[in-house]
Formats: sequence, structure tokens, C-alpha cells
Amino acid sequence: MTDRERAPVHDLWPLALMRARAGRAPDAVEVVRPSTQDEVVALLRSGRRVVAMGGASGVCGALAPEGDDLVLDMTGFDEVEVDEANLLVRAGAGVNGLALERRLNELGLTLGHSPASLPVTTVGGLVSTRSSGQESSRHGGVEDMLLGLTVALADGSIARARAHPRTAAGPPLHLLFAGAEGTLGVVLEAVLRVRRLPEAVIGRGWRLPGVGPGLDAMREVLQGDLRPLVLRLYDPADSAFQGLDGGCLLVAAAAGPRPVAEAEAGALAELVEAGGGEPLGDQPWERWLRHRFDLSADRLRDLLQPPGSFVDTIELAATWTELPALYEDVRDHLAATAGLALCHFSHAYAQGCCAYFTFAGSGADEPAAEAIYREAWRGAMEIALRRGATISHHHGVGQVRAPWIRAELGGWWDVWARIRRALDPGDALNPHGMGGGGTS
Repeated sequence: MTDRERAPVHDLWPLALMRARAGRAPDAVEVVRPSTQDEVVALLRSGRRVVAMGGASGVCGALAPEGDDLVLDMTGFDEVEVDEANLLVRAGAGVNGLALERRLNELGLTLGHSPASLPVTTVGGLVSTRSSGQESSRHGGVEDMLLGLTVALADGSIARARAHPRTAAGPPLHLLFAGAEGTLGVVLEAVLRVRRLPEAVIGRGWRLPGVGPGLDAMREVLQGDLRPLVLRLYDPADSAFQGLDGGCLLVAAAAGPRPVAEAEAGALAELVEAGGGEPLGDQPWERWLRHRFDLSADRLRDLLQPPGSFVDTIELAATWTELPALYEDVRDHLAATAGLALCHFSHAYAQGCCAYFTFAGSGADEPAAEAIYREAWRGAMEIALRRGATISHHHGVGQVRAPWIRAELGGWWDVWARIRRALDPGDALNPHGMGGGGTS
């Protein structure tokens, strides 16, 4: 075994950081860093409850081992094999997301997966949270790139990757583990599609008169069969944070062979400007590129240093017709509860998009701050369920959404519970993933 130590372990769930700030850090648990499949198998057969850990960059509290739990630090699984002819990459679960992208870029390739947290992610974590990146409107979420997985199951058996362009030999069982938050098995490696870097990327910005016209413009773009590399709309409050006074900022980019990128950029501009968009040139795009990875783990910790403060994000998704009311209801609730409430819209599809809220505030003391924080989440989740939105677009479930995951899944909760019971009958895997262990 490579390394063993005892240390307190948690992810970047703001409530966990707030509790640590108040002197309520979790107790130390045993952390092991395996580097071979045989080592993982032995650890799974040890009789201990096992929690797999990648970059510890989740924000929902899914990583929260306790007591005698054994944490598997998967960063030792760091091998990368690129197949340029077939545009595939086989990456170990512990491969850093940004390091992988840079290696691919050196070969003229890209994964096309760039969440804001990319510098602190791992491949296993991206898969286990069913991650989505800033270029999802063109490339899709991680599940759209995922051709195969090698997974160690709770009993120590190994399911190895079966990577084909497509297969009809049964359902895609590897996708069970995309979003399972380490509750069905330990991801060891992934086989992912990659793409060639585009010859040209053309990005621009526009001012829209309000959220409604901005959402209409986004819908026209996606339903017009365009595939923008990036498409992001900021509400008036968030637009001010982006340096725009008045109106809503829309940032978009087209990519591909230069003639294709230029044609798509032109068609996109026509649709946005027909909907009332005022052209702002390429400066908003350049500014967004410079700051796209600013919200780092260190930055989040800095924001949560003052006693009694809190800040977090909630990403929901709904159809185009439900989005305006969802936005207004959640924004009003967060503003009334927390004080500061911002929203941007991204991860757009022909059917709808993600509404990504940021909220912040403070309480008179730590218990008051936690109470306000929990009320902000409670109201947002209940509004989402009432409005027919999903309670998570790409951050996952963990502890923060656990009280509402059964209502979200409805009758599918029983299906999930049966799958989890079948693959992990002894509750030997991550107790805080996907709504907790009480699936019986």
C-alpha cells in the first residue's frame, strides 16, 4: 500500500467549511492511497466501510467519512493513454481534470469538459457526480463523453470497461455509476471520447433588456439547431458583477473549422440581435475567458472566513416555459432569506437550460448563519419541485439535497434503492452519497 495516514476529510460543501470555521471539524479517519486494482480489491474485502475520494472538490457534502470509515484516496490512479486515431482517452480515476485537458491540448485534442472547478477535479469525481462543463451546449455532459468504465464493486469483483462507438448489447450499465457518488462501486478508470481542438473560436457579448428576452434569445439559438461552444446569460444583478451596468449580459461563442465557426457566429448574432440584443463586441468574451476558473477551492475558503458568513450556489434546470417563474421565485426567496442573490443561465439545450444561483449573507452567530443557510436551501428545493424543475443539474445530491431526492425521483427511488441494495447489500460504500444509505 502506498500511503496511510489519519486526517479529517470533507469536501467543499460550504456548510462543512462553516462548521470547521466554528471549530466543529470532522474527526480524523484513516486515509489510504492505493495505486493498483489489487490493492483496491483487498481494501474492499477488508470488512470496513469504504469511501472513495478524488479531488475532494464536491460541494454537496457527499464526501463526509466518519468513525471507522476507510477513505480511498484515488489520486494514485493517474495513468493516461491517448488513442489519437480513434479519438479516445483512457484515464485513471485520479487523473486531474485540468492536467488531462492540457495533455490533450498538446496533441491538438480536447475533452470539451470544463467545469469551473476543473483545476481541482479528478476523472473519477467528474464521473461520480455526473458533471457538466462550461461547453456543455456543444459537447454535452460527462455522460455524453463516457464510453466505458472500469469499476471495483463492493464485493471486490471488477467490471472492466467495454468501450465501443455504440452498442445495443443491453443497456449502458456503466452509466449507473455516472452520478452515483461512489455508492455502487469505486471508479478505477474511464474511457472517454475526445475531439480535435477547433480551428477557430469566435466569442462575443450582447446586452439584453431583461431576463425574459435573454432566455428567449437563448431558446432561439438552441432550437435553431446551432451548437454554441458557450452560451451564458446573466441576470441584472450578476451582470453588474460581470462589469455591465444595466440590462442582462449574454456571452456566446461558436467553434469549429473557421468557415463553420464564422457562419455559426453570424447566425447566432442575427438571432440574438433580432431579439433585442445590443452588440458589445468581443470584450465580454475575453473577460469571461480570463476569469472562467476563478472560483477555486482557496477562493471559496476565503469567502467563508468571516465568522457567521455563508455563500453557496444552487443549480437547477427546467424547460424554457418554466424557467422565468422558477427564476423569479427562487431569486426572491434567496434574496429575502440570505440577502444577496445572483443568477446566470447556462448549459442550454433545445428543451431548456440550467439556472445557476449564487447566494450569500451572514448571521448574528454561527448557529444563526447555519439556520439561514438551511432555510435558503429548503425554499429553493421546494420551489424547484413545485415548478417541475430538477433539484440538481450538475453538482449532485450528497447531504445538502438528501431530504428532497426521493420527491425528485418519485417512483424511480424504488428502482434506485433496489439497484443499490443489489450491488452493495452490506452498505459498505459511501454513506452520504445519493441521498444517504437508507434505501431499504
